[in-house]
This record gives sequence, structure tokens and C-alpha cells, in this order.
Amino acid sequence: MRLGAPVFVDVMTPDHWIAALKHERYGAAYCPLSAEADAATIRAYVKAAEKADIVIAEVGAWSNPLSADEATRTAAVAHCQAQLALADAIGARCCVNIAGSRGEPWDGPDPANFTEETFDMIVETVRTIIDAVQPQRTYYTLEPMPWMYPDSADSYLRLIAAIDRPHFAVHIDMVNVINSPQRYFDNAALIREWFTKLGPYIRSCHAKDTRLATKLTTHLDEVRPGLGYLDYRTLLRELDKLDPDTPLMIEHLHAEEDYRLSAGYIRSVADEIGLTFR
Repeated sequence: MRLGAPVFVDVMTPDHWIAALKHERYGAAYCPLSAEADAATIRAYVKAAEKADIVIAEVGAWSNPLSADEATRTAAVAHCQAQLALADAIGARCCVNIAGSRGEPWDGPDPANFTEETFDMIVETVRTIIDAVQPQRTYYTLEPMPWMYPDSADSYLRLIAAIDRPHFAVHIDMVNVINSPQRYFDNAALIREWFTKLGPYIRSCHAKDTRLATKLTTHLDEVRPGLGYLDYRTLLRELDKLDPDTPLMIEHLHAEEDYRLSAGYIRSVADEIGLTFR
């Protein structure tokens, strides 16, 4: 397994990017380019990553392909296709987006999100994205969320079967599917379930943490790794069973020091249980 996070570079070049990753001892990276990058620039980053043994974990395609607004929906699908093409060109392990929301905001809850109509819309939208690009090296994935599909390992398996495309795969974010006290307190079992059922499909995994507040009603806060209740021992043990290049990517922090603290915590847990990052 590999650990990665955003790196802070004043002037983004392949050499500066690699130097920043090596300084933080990361073996995986977020894609440093946008879909507007030309072929020569993409090749330069591919070459730099290969030489330095850095895995490009994922290309984000954050948008709402299920938007009720036709122009927004059309633009989102086009964006996903462009980002999937970039992921394929740069050799990223996956392109990742959420399924989308039927309401506002783009990543928020809506009464229609768990209907069969929405499930069918997700299937057709993902097929449209993958079929337009025909990726050869990468995979389109959906990050699980607490209030839209896929919200469970079984709903992810159902999507895999329904979408029926070899280049549709799985992105894991365990914090996003901890949406009740039951899942919170028994998250080790939840982690094992996801990895047991979806392990062969997993391309990348996000690293963050969750903390249950005592105020009514149920209120869960996303926090940096080490400040919450996520069972990182179980998560790392399950990750270690997968392809050794599987990335664990720290996200959603603002300060460089917070990323370093998160990486330090995750490495300390790995050391404690006898695991290492590539």
C-alpha cells in the first residue's frame, strides 16, 4: 500500500512536484494536471512519476451528472469524460466522482437520491461516461456518500452488476459511509465488510476520520486522521491485503502541517501493527 496527500508547490513542474512528494515520503499522489494539459506535459509528468516510483492515485471529476438542470448535467457529464480521459492518459489508478444528487447542493441529500429512478439514472450516466472514453489503463469510480448511492457495500455491488463495464471500479471512503451511531461504534466490522465484498475492485481509498458529537440529534464531524474514532488498524490491515500499489490518500485539510500530522499518525499506526508503506 502507498500513502499520499496533496503537496504544496510554488511553481508546479514535474521536478518540483516529485521533490515535494519525496520530501513528505509519499509513494502516491493526486493528479497534478487538469484536462487542459497538452500531451507533452502529460508525458513529462508520467515519466517523472515512473522514474521516482510514484503512483498517481486518482483524478477528480467532482460535479453533478444527476443535476435537475439540463445545462449543469450536460456540462458535468462532459467534465467527467474529460477527466476520465486525463486519468487514462496519465496512468492514474482511477477517475473519481460522486454519483450526484437530484437536489441542491450538488453533493447533498435529497428525497429522490435513493429511488430506483435515480439508481437507473446513475447506471446510464456512468455507462455514458465510460463508453465515450473507452479507457484502457484507468477506471471510473464513484466515491460512496452517506445520502446517495453507493452508500453500502451491497449497493456498490449492485451498481457494478448493473453498469456492467469492465472499467467501472470502486473508490473507498469509509468515513462517508459512517452515518449512524451503530456504524460509528462498529466501524471495524463495516470496514471488513467493504473490503471483503469489494476488495478486487478497489482502486483508491481516502483517509480522514470521524467524530460523534454528544448533542442531539446524531451529529458526525469529519476530522483529520487521529482525532476521531475510525479504526485505522483495521483499515490498514485490510488495505495491506490488496494490490501493493493501492493508495491511501489524505484529503479535506487546509494546512500543510495538518497533512503532515495526519501522515504521521497513519504511519505510527502502521508501525504499531507491523505494516509499511511503499
